[in-house]
Amino acid sequence: MNIETFDQLLAAARAQPTPQRLLMVFAGAELPAGASPAQRAAFEAGVGGELTPLMCVDKSPAELANFAALCEEARRIGPPWQLVFAAALSGRPGQLLDEQAAEAPLQQMVESVRTGRLAGLIPFDTQGNAVQLA
Repeated sequence: MNIETFDQLLAAARAQPTPQRLLMVFAGAELPAGASPAQRAAFEAGVGGELTPLMCVDKSPAELANFAALCEEARRIGPPWQLVFAAALSGRPGQLLDEQAAEAPLQQMVESVRTGRLAGLIPFDTQGNAVQLA
């Protein structure tokens, strides 16, 4: 399945036979220390920078109405962000993993975003569209 929007990811998670927990890391972009003049110019034009995890959350698909609701909650509790990285974590047949079981994988995701190891994560922009990172 090709996921193009967060709401498609949400629908796919709801359709799985095994209950899913969605893990999300909200990230901003910062200018790296020692940036070159070209990097500074690109960053000021809205391109480039280093990803910085700002906040993270795990939710069952039942706890999320849609991407707009997730954005509203994020706006209320945290700083502005540019991307949200998402992944799904399967529970056991008929049993959703609880928040405690999701904590270690969620923290691993935060570290993956911090270090740029993004394989297996889907980045979405502030409109809920999947993006390709260069």
